[in-house]
Amino acid sequence: MVSGLVASDGSSGCRRGRTQLRRQPDRRILRITRISFILTFFFSLAVLGGCGLLPTAGPGTMDVMLGQRDSHSLPYSLVKITPRVTAVLGKAKPRLAAFGDKRRPRDIRLGVGDVVSVTIFEASSGGLFIPAEASVRPGNFVTIPNQPVDVNGNITIPYAGQIRASGRTQVQVQQAIVDALKNRAIEPQVVVSMVDQRTSLITVLGDVGRPSRFPASVTPEHILDAIARAGGPSGPGADTWVMLERDGRRAIAPFGALVYEPTNNVYVHPNDTIYVYREPQTFLSFGALGVQQQIPFGAYVGSGGAQNASTWRLSLAEAVAKAGGLSDERADPASVFLYRGETRDVAEALGIDCSPFEGPIIPVIYVLNLRDPAGYFLASTFEMRNKDVIYVSNAYSVENTKFLTYLRTINSTVNDPINTAISVYTLKDLIRGTGTVSTSVLTGSAPIITVPSGP
Repeated sequence: MVSGLVASDGSSGCRRGRTQLRRQPDRRILRITRISFILTFFFSLAVLGGCGLLPTAGPGTMDVMLGQRDSHSLPYSLVKITPRVTAVLGKAKPRLAAFGDKRRPRDIRLGVGDVVSVTIFEASSGGLFIPAEASVRPGNFVTIPNQPVDVNGNITIPYAGQIRASGRTQVQVQQAIVDALKNRAIEPQVVVSMVDQRTSLITVLGDVGRPSRFPASVTPEHILDAIARAGGPSGPGADTWVMLERDGRRAIAPFGALVYEPTNNVYVHPNDTIYVYREPQTFLSFGALGVQQQIPFGAYVGSGGAQNASTWRLSLAEAVAKAGGLSDERADPASVFLYRGETRDVAEALGIDCSPFEGPIIPVIYVLNLRDPAGYFLASTFEMRNKDVIYVSNAYSVENTKFLTYLRTINSTVNDPINTAISVYTLKDLIRGTGTVSTSVLTGSAPIITVPSGP
């Protein structure tokens, strides 16, 4: 028996009771369902208007291609990799051949502090230096004691006075002495020899066997010859760099470029400074690649993890392979980006308008399309630089899938409390009515409580 549900006629009261029990939870469920639809609608609008809040590994393709739109951020320039671009960058590689000085070094000239020896010969005895009784002498010459070039750049020769030596070759000094003595000595001839060379020196420093400063050779030498005289590199050649400084100018190249590209093995000149140092070359990989990390040029990623190998040069295609290749599930092959700072002259050669940029380094993003089969040929000729950054953006379908997953999560978050409320109200009605409940959440039908008739 359920009190308060039976009218005077009995049957009509039972029907009214069932109707009241059915309508009461029905209104509450309809109200909650209406609220859930409203919340779902507004959450959907929020997500559609704020897709930038979705998690991602970096900027999308359109974010990069549209350029820097934030006036307070760092501007950059986009350059599509083409055969012309690879040709321009090939001329701007860090090489000693770019020094532009391939001529043979000039003959060694005397300088202040160099110590020389002067020997004077005469054709017969009885002259200025050879006495008439030449038989008492071992020969028809006289050797003047060794002397340095003085601070004025001169040496002193008896009966000839001060002879200019600084800035002249040994042959030129010999001729100057002969000209000063020819009217007083008998057919004089002069030999000037270098005793101690203190000005025409070559300095080799850094990671070599014997860092030292040694005299330049009269025979022309190349830069590898000078490094060999200093004991050679002390470390692996793949990580070794060579810097050449001459007359206030500098040029840098990998040691491997001197060995494998003969045009970089330039002549060494007197007073050159050669600095050999080690700097492991690395690049960074981000986005839809196999790995996201700092990778040495000599490393490769295999089944056993990253391993090392010796290399001093790396192409973009090799770098992508070392980073594990493009992710088949996420990557957009048409959106491979390489970040690099180029010097202003290189940027201008690439056709970039450098007026909006300040400073000597121009931020450049190179764009490579690997959906194009020819893109792999371009990637094989594009040489990587130390500290380059490779980024591959996600495909549009990946971002759409993220959005749908996010939307499904919001919908579940809203529906779960509703289902719980429906279950609670249904359980309460079961307890109060001691009957059975039939509820369909999917169709939105209201629970109906059936009360058994009885006395």
